[in-house]
Amino acid sequence: MSNNQDNLETKLSDAKAVAGGMLSKNKHISASGTSAVEVAKTGSIKDLILWLLAAAVLIGATLVNQYLPGYWQPANDVWVRIGIIVALIVFALICLALTHQGRAFKILLRDAGVELRRVTWPGKDETFQYTWQVIVVIAIAGFFIWLLDNFFNWFVGIFIG
Repeated sequence: MSNNQDNLETKLSDAKAVAGGMLSKNKHISASGTSAVEVAKTGSIKDLILWLLAAAVLIGATLVNQYLPGYWQPANDVWVRIGIIVALIVFALICLALTHQGRAFKILLRDAGVELRRVTWPGKDETFQYTWQVIVVIAIAGFFIWLLDNFFNWFVGIFIG
């Protein structure tokens, strides 16, 4: 327990130091050194074109299933249409990833991965204990709701006859 307490105190002091540094700089620190907000706020004509292209491609992906078989014979096969739809979605995602907002999203994902590694996850015993507690509470709540439902059915049945 003492070793665990020392570990928690070390983590707490590290967190305070990082928080103090963030407050003094008045800026978000990310894993890459560039703020995701700063990257997302910058924009260009290239971003606008990529956003419009991605929107047009996604709209086209929704229309492929209905209209393409009438114009192109191989599209009568369902797997060809699925392949075209998947390819269009992937193309739209690539277009979106090339925008400033897409780069900011990648920075956000990288920072989220760093934060996930910092989390102290519960052990197997704690997880098992909390899972059973949740199951018991849900069962009790379900029982009370069932009783309430039966009471209302009985009460309404008195008046309806």
